[in-house]
Amino acid sequence: MTGFQKRLLVGSGLLALACVGLPLAAREALAGRIAHTDPSKFRHSPAVHGGAGSMDFTALFDAHAVEPNLQFLHRGVILPKSGIGAHFHNQCEEMFVILDGEAQFTIDGHTSLLKGPVGAPCRLGHSHAIYNPTDKPLQWLNINVSMFKDQYDAFNLDDPKVGATLDPIPQFMTMRLDRTLLRPVEGMNGGKGTAQYRRALEPSVFQTSWAYADHLVLAPGASVGPHLHREVAEFYYVMKGAGTVTMGAGRGGPSPSGETAPIREGDAVPIQLSDVHSFENTGTEPLEFLIVGVARDMGKHVDNVVVGTGRGGRAGN
Repeated sequence: MTGFQKRLLVGSGLLALACVGLPLAAREALAGRIAHTDPSKFRHSPAVHGGAGSMDFTALFDAHAVEPNLQFLHRGVILPKSGIGAHFHNQCEEMFVILDGEAQFTIDGHTSLLKGPVGAPCRLGHSHAIYNPTDKPLQWLNINVSMFKDQYDAFNLDDPKVGATLDPIPQFMTMRLDRTLLRPVEGMNGGKGTAQYRRALEPSVFQTSWAYADHLVLAPGASVGPHLHREVAEFYYVMKGAGTVTMGAGRGGPSPSGETAPIREGDAVPIQLSDVHSFENTGTEPLEFLIVGVARDMGKHVDNVVVGTGRGGRAGN
């Protein structure tokens, strides 16, 4: 087998199958697997990719958080008059997301001012940048999915994109996390009440095994019932609110019981292949999620298996 063939096997997620059979006893407890946003752990970083000013951030997840090719999830703050300089990725895809305020997003040299919460995916072989032109810090996420497991690349253009000409209409794809675009789903995956849901980015957007980005809001008392995905790993990032996550007692096992842990704004929950999972809003405010799915391989089959007698489900192929 050639070196390229070995890399291709890793990139397609086939070698990761060896991890699927790990017994639950070998895994960290659910509460320990949840990443928490803690500004005291942010690292101060000036001139990121040749950008203006500086920012503070840390990694919530690295390349080992889930079995497929999620490279990392970063969480941080872009300081006023600061940003990330223009750069290419040729072996991975990336998406900057701002959770508040507004920022100048650049894709392939085209720049537009976008109001958060919003993201802009940068596909394989394209360039991107972001700049905060305001006097307030921006709450920021960076999601990266690689073509091959645990391989990252970047080619800097040494252009901070300060003072760029703005296109009034973005000449690139965006992910709008606008609650008015959501649609009701009764009893989602057998859960309680009505969920508000939208697939914000479809599999066709991406050239890697990145499968989708979803937007989900649960009203107080509402829940998403237990379900699993054999072909897609996920993470749920809590944008607003508080609630609980429950993982079934066995990977792929038909159990609504198992471990339950509290979640709150700024938390990120990794969902492995075939993990039975459910979420409930136990708070008094809406519980809002950004959900990212990364497929087992480049076939990007998106499945959704309801555990129990569920009614409404999420989108699949």
